[in-house]
Amino acid sequence: MLRFIANIANQSDTVAAVDLGSNSFHMIVAKVDNGNFQVVDRLREMVRLGAGLQENKELTPETEARALDCLERFGQRLKSLPPGSVRAVGTSALRQVRNSARFLAEAEAVLGHPIEIIAGREEARLVYLGVAHGLAAGNERRLVIDIGGGSTELIVGDGFQPRRTESIHMGCVNMTRWHFGDGKISAEAMRSAELNGALEMLPVKYEYRSAGWEVAVGASGTIRAINKVIRAAGWAGEKEGITNQALKKLRNVLIDTGHVDRIQLEGLSSERKPVFAGGVAVLRAVFKALRIEQLRVSDKALREGLIYEMLGRTQYEDVRESTVRALCRRYDVDMEHARRVEATARALFDQAMDAWNLREGEYLEMLGWATRLHEIGLTVSHSQYHKHGAYLIANSDMQGFSRQEQRVLSALIRGHRRKFPFDVFNDLPQDISLATLRLCILLRLSVLLHRARSAATQVKVALEVADNDLKLTFPPQWLDTHTLPRAELEREAQQLAGRGFELQFS
Repeated sequence: MLRFIANIANQSDTVAAVDLGSNSFHMIVAKVDNGNFQVVDRLREMVRLGAGLQENKELTPETEARALDCLERFGQRLKSLPPGSVRAVGTSALRQVRNSARFLAEAEAVLGHPIEIIAGREEARLVYLGVAHGLAAGNERRLVIDIGGGSTELIVGDGFQPRRTESIHMGCVNMTRWHFGDGKISAEAMRSAELNGALEMLPVKYEYRSAGWEVAVGASGTIRAINKVIRAAGWAGEKEGITNQALKKLRNVLIDTGHVDRIQLEGLSSERKPVFAGGVAVLRAVFKALRIEQLRVSDKALREGLIYEMLGRTQYEDVRESTVRALCRRYDVDMEHARRVEATARALFDQAMDAWNLREGEYLEMLGWATRLHEIGLTVSHSQYHKHGAYLIANSDMQGFSRQEQRVLSALIRGHRRKFPFDVFNDLPQDISLATLRLCILLRLSVLLHRARSAATQVKVALEVADNDLKLTFPPQWLDTHTLPRAELEREAQQLAGRGFELQFS
């Protein structure tokens, strides 16, 4: 589960990225030097998480055991790296797992580092970031395609900036399960798979055809495997990548082979064979839908994107900051008021962080984002706007944020006013529930002290905390002359008492 993580630059010159994909788990370890990195170790294991996802959206015990064994081996390699120097993410298969909390808790325990589940469009953005850094400098508009085990990411961008991102629910694992589950590769099965792919591509194909891209680039194990086979067969030159004509030849060869067990293609590993036909069908569907004639192949993708993202959060601007600014603009947030609330929240945080063990990690950043976003629900309705805002945050595509981070932000916004929603915090992972609750108390107090929405009513408050006891000290006579804030504080003390917190003020 999510834990708030310390910045990597403060900890180590070695970082790692772990990708818990639907087909295989990957890990890269890299040395960081002056904003660049060099990969010093790579590990990959075919786990087939997506193939072990049952109809009830739970993983089979065998699949869980295989995944945990792999992560334990990864953890042995990562045990010397400090907290914050490893970023591990789960993609399509883990996005679908029902009640994934138990499995993720076990996975984190053996890996020794937090694991985040990222949304499809966030995965697409990170893939583009990795691919773009691996290409020669240039600002041509690119189409980037990444075929995973359970989803296919499509991105159009220029330079290092993605402009369009989409995640399509088809990959080499689920396409194989749907159409080649019995191992047979017939012309009918291939046509059915390609038709399925065409239907999945239908909602986005016209948008992506007209996006103005000049070059198409492919990433991921599926595309690299197809490229190796095509090159080994001599159907395309090294610099050509994957051509439409070569892909058609490969399709026909698979049909002629007739069965997965009889595939004998130079350059294709035995681990890749069971899902290879499904991967070819997915790529064929993308080629036809977007009218691609030639696809260059990148050796960088999600894992490298994760490393660049980690470096960006410490050395450049955190993309989450720009996401929050964009949301503030979209929902017409009163930024002057938000900044006053944030200043008070940060001042209270500074006084509480040691006693409440909030010094390490991203607690302050999360509180700051919550203060800026706490009123976005007003665009829906003033009535219950904290609930509307929580819903918007929980269900928006927020670049740079994991699903767990969005859950925390949503909880803070949901709890910043009115009745304290204890169940919302109880539903969070146990290791962050208390910390998020404490952040919410600081947010509630900050919002309360600015109910008048006027710079003239700002006041410096001293805060002391010890476990569940809070004491606010105001300037002499201030509460005597501000009766409404006193009444608000009395009501807040009652709300917090229901959670076992005691609020005193004088």
